[in-house]
Amino acid sequence: MRDDKPLALVTGASSGIGFELAKQLAERGFDLVVNAEDEARLQRAAERIRAAGARVEVVRADLRVYEETEALFAAATTLGRPLDVVALNAGVGRGGAFADTDLADELEIVDLNVRSTVHLAKRVVRDMVVRGEGRILVTSSIASTMPGSFQAVYNASKSFLQSFTEALQNELEDTGITLTSLMPGPTGTDFFHRAGMDDTKVGRQDKDDPAQVARQGLDALFSGKDKLVAGSLRTKAQGLADKVLPDAAKAQAHRRMAEPGSGEAEDAG
Repeated sequence: MRDDKPLALVTGASSGIGFELAKQLAERGFDLVVNAEDEARLQRAAERIRAAGARVEVVRADLRVYEETEALFAAATTLGRPLDVVALNAGVGRGGAFADTDLADELEIVDLNVRSTVHLAKRVVRDMVVRGEGRILVTSSIASTMPGSFQAVYNASKSFLQSFTEALQNELEDTGITLTSLMPGPTGTDFFHRAGMDDTKVGRQDKDDPAQVARQGLDALFSGKDKLVAGSLRTKAQGLADKVLPDAAKAQAHRRMAEPGSGEAEDAG
């Protein structure tokens, strides 16, 4: 890797928004450290990112595991170069009634979405504070603004990330470090399939372009914005509505979108 180029770390970079963040950072002149759990998919993604002219270091790690999260940070920092940008993007979801879903699946959401983000942020922020500069992008979600009926733990995890990021923004003001919360709506990734939500209304609806979401997120990051509801005009309108709707109404609306079988019921209607 060339020492004169800035360096970025992106987690969850094998597909979806994470891949687009890494690819677009490469197009903006960054070298990359990319991470995901699936090594084969990550290697394929890295080859595509290298086509943009970036040097790419691949680090396979399961961020649900403390030791592997530590190993990722060590690999990213032993290159002898500071991390100028860190995109804490890795996440997972699970749909279904809380009474029916497996506890292991719900705890996986907590471990990946919440625990690993806190873990990496702790390591990254301390390094950036010493240097007095750095940018962190946290992939939250528009889901953070509403109770997540039939996605209870996922939405709660994103609400945690939103609160966590906003608290650090206040703590780190005037330090030269910026944090930006990226809040996408339903986006065209494999998230809903992996979450077992193919039969839901939200799983079947048209979704936002991950490249658009990533571009808007990076524009917000580099302009120093605190947060951004990213994606289509429909998603941005939903973000505005969520500021004024009561929580009970938002929970009911989420139920209509995420309840198992809601997509099939709409098809039948």
